[in-house]
This record gives sequence, C-alpha cells and structure tokens, in this order.
Amino acid sequence: MLDASPAGDRDAGAAPRQLETRPTDPSLRSDAPAAPPAGPPSRWRRPARRLAPFAGGVVAALVAVALWSAAFPPAPPVTPAQVHDAIASALASVTPPPAFSETAWARIAPSVVLIQATLAGASPSAPAGSAVPSPAPSGGAGAGPAADSAIGSGVVVDDQGDIMTALHVVAGASAIKVTFIDGTTAQALVTERHPELDIAVLQPASVPAAVQPATLGNPGALQVGSEVFAVGSPFGLADSMSAGVVSALGRTFATPGGPTLTGLIQVDAAVNPGNSGGPLLNRDGEVVGIVDALVNPTKEDVFVGVGLAVPIDVAGGAAGLPQY
Repeated sequence: MLDASPAGDRDAGAAPRQLETRPTDPSLRSDAPAAPPAGPPSRWRRPARRLAPFAGGVVAALVAVALWSAAFPPAPPVTPAQVHDAIASALASVTPPPAFSETAWARIAPSVVLIQATLAGASPSAPAGSAVPSPAPSGGAGAGPAADSAIGSGVVVDDQGDIMTALHVVAGASAIKVTFIDGTTAQALVTERHPELDIAVLQPASVPAAVQPATLGNPGALQVGSEVFAVGSPFGLADSMSAGVVSALGRTFATPGGPTLTGLIQVDAAVNPGNSGGPLLNRDGEVVGIVDALVNPTKEDVFVGVGLAVPIDVAGGAAGLPQY
C-alpha cells in the first residue's frame, strides 16, 4: 500500500538539510583573517592642504630673489679711500671763495711800481703831516740805494706805461728810478705836474712785458664802510697791502704854504711813509684813489688811523684819463 504520510513524516527521523553557500569573495570567507579596523583620519592632513599654496608662494619668491640677484649683482662695498674722497669732494663744494683782498692783489700786482727819487739837496717839501717820501732805510728788507734818496709808490694807468703818483714823492728829484713787479728797473721822467692835486705822471724809459695797466674804478660808488686796500712800499717794503674801510668822504686837507686838497677819501687802511702815490683799491681791485697823506697830530710821520687819498676821477681827469 502506498504510504500516505507526508514527506515530512517520512523524513521525521532524518536530520534537517542545510543549504551550502560558496562565497566568491575570499574576505567573506569565514576562515579568512579579519581586516584591521580603520583608524581615525589624520589631524595634519587638512591644514597641510591649506598651507600648500603659501609654501608655493614662498618658494616662488625665493626663486625670484635669486634670479634678481644673479641679474643685478649688488654694488661692491665702499672702501675707506672712497669715503675719504667723498668727504673731500663735499668739503670742496662748500669751500668759500678767496678773500676779496686776494682777488684785489692779484688784479693790481702787475701795475704797482716802487719809486726811488734821488734828491737834489734837501728833502722835497710836502704837506705837513702827510705821507712824505721816506728816507731809504740803511739796511735790511727794503733798503734803498743811498741815504739821500726818497721812496714812494705809483701805479701804471695806461698801455704806454705812464705811472701816476703823488707829486711830493718826486718833487725836487734829480733822478727817478722805478722798479716794476718783475724786478725790472728803469729811469723815469716827470711828464705832468698838478700841484693843486699833489698828482704827477711819470714816463719810464722802458716798460717790461709783465706790466699791465690798472683797472680804474668809480670812487663815486664808495660809501662809508666800503672795503678798501692800500698798496705801496711803506718804509721801502715793496709790494705791501693793507686793508681797511672808508672812514669818511669829502675830506679837506690844508697844507701849510701849499694847496688845500678837497674831496679826499679818508680810510683806516694803514698808510705810512713810502705809501704815497700808491693806489687805493676797492674790493674788486679797481683803483679808486691815489694815496696822498696821513694825519698824525704828533711830529712823527707814522700811521695812527687816518689816511687820505685823492679820488681817481679827480687825479685821472687832471692827467687826461677817462672820467667816471
């Protein structure tokens, strides 16, 4: 007979069947080793990503600096010698110009003349208290040739070599010798006399090439306080210069038994015996007067602060020079 019991009843005494699976992924196999657990993300990874552009910029800047240094190398270091030269150049740029006295002397030097007059007997008369031609010193610097000579000064005023001086320097002289700036000497003659001005003009026998006529200035431009320089041969000391200012203008000087000189320039530049006839200069080295006298209340013919000069426009006008 057919058994009508359910299949389950037939197999009731048998163990239940289990389905067998075959996984293809080895990691899913029960016998595969377990993967280590994933750790937490690194804390530096995200900031490093943010700093990457900045680091790149720094590198680019360093590269640019290196290229610039290669293309434009720095200047070499300054040496002590270069520092010294720079300081010397800076000081030279602010060095003041030469003093006016230096410029004035350089301009008048080729025109200055020493005059030695051999006297024919007694010393020539001159205004009392004036800068009379001094007897030549007996020895030392500026010594004259003989005791019967007198010394004064003069200035060349034209291209012919004419010399203007004070008349009392050569009055009564039997012979006149002039010495130019280069040491050359020559005999001279008086060609003009103007006793009312105490002015004389001499003509030397010869004139050396080194001599140049002086530049005549305008005494009308002088003011009290203007700088002036007296040039001559005080006490026979040739080519001497003294400095001062105009003390007054329009002075009058009366000479006993002689003319009265008017319109004189009073200066405090030192003038002494031997300065008579020498040029009075302005600050530019132009002749503005002829030194004529000194005022001393004593019997001594030495400077005590008051010298007098004939304006060059007056003296030159009498000698036929251009007027100013």
